[in-house]
Amino acid sequence: MTAIKLNRVALIGTGFVGSSYAFSLINQGIVDELILIDLNTEKAQGDVMDLNHGKVFAPNPTHVRFGTYEDCHHVDIVVICAGANQKPGETRLDLVEKNIKIFKTIVDSVMNSGFDGIFLIATNPVDILTYATWKFSKLPKERVIGSGTTLDTARFRFMLGEYFNVSPANVHAYIIGEHGDSELPVYSLADIGGVPITKMIERNEQFKEEDLQPLFENVRDAAYHIIKGKGATYYGIAMALVRITKAILNNENAILTVSSYLDGEYGNHDVYIGVPSIINREGIREIVELDLNQEEAKAFSNSANILKDILSPHFHIN
Repeated sequence: MTAIKLNRVALIGTGFVGSSYAFSLINQGIVDELILIDLNTEKAQGDVMDLNHGKVFAPNPTHVRFGTYEDCHHVDIVVICAGANQKPGETRLDLVEKNIKIFKTIVDSVMNSGFDGIFLIATNPVDILTYATWKFSKLPKERVIGSGTTLDTARFRFMLGEYFNVSPANVHAYIIGEHGDSELPVYSLADIGGVPITKMIERNEQFKEEDLQPLFENVRDAAYHIIKGKGATYYGIAMALVRITKAILNNENAILTVSSYLDGEYGNHDVYIGVPSIINREGIREIVELDLNQEEAKAFSNSANILKDILSPHFHIN
């Protein structure tokens, strides 16, 4: 009798983002087994009970259980949402230092289990920690993926949809670069249902080109507003992580702006950064190189260099 292939995910870190990811994953019925791992075993076990109690209402009876790093050996994807949060008075570099050390312990523990699947990273700074995971795991670059600018792109499409009064599903536009202050909008290639945004503005006097920069700034700074209002962002990023998970497990060949390793693409090398990438069961099949205009290409290179400068004290960067 042929063994049934099950889709298995291990989640490391059951804080706000991790537990929201688990909740969204169960509600969409994407995986057959979900293993929750956290240093706070009581919290993780509580999440397991809570999720299982609602399973009767979910589309599929996902098996949810508490686990340890040893359980990672047979899973398809390890999703990491664990790590230190930035505290008042701490710099971004302080956060990088702390989380790289945390990730070394996590990734080593996962790899010691015999894991040979795909890493999906959500912890910030996500581009830096995705690079660190690749280095520590020694897995092929295609099988280490960061959430990148998937959420930023979703925010961008939502806000453009609001501005032009169309469904965000019909907005085609990308935010690329660092998941952070140096990210950039690719307005030169943005369109609504196939009509370039520049044409939309030309054809209707209620739309103005000068509105585009403030719109992007609202996208870039959205996290600050959410954090001020509720302390942390977690629903949006959790849903973005589920979308990436679904693209992998369903072998979709979907294009998402994940943090991918550049090896000459966009004229950059040896850096993980948010770019449109084709995602399937093997991980990142291919990076989509957008035809950026001169200003966008310069901004993207600046973003990549910022990431490299942060990485340099920790890793040998080309």
